[in-house]
Amino acid sequence: MLGKTYLTKQASLLMKFARTTSDSELSAKLISKAADLKAQADPMPDKDQGPQPPDVSPDGLPGT
Repeated sequence: MLGKTYLTKQASLLMKFARTTSDSELSAKLISKAADLKAQADPMPDKDQGPQPPDVSPDGLPGT
């Protein structure tokens, strides 16, 4: 699953590209895709939570 940080960064890059192109059709498509990514990212928690390695305990102490 992609995280909120990744999706937000991708949406930001699409908006940047949309502002730099002179092709209005391409710009509209990029903006639309950026909006889709933003909509996917909004309901996610602010902090991306990756999988925790199996050899790490939640309290940080080895072997517990």
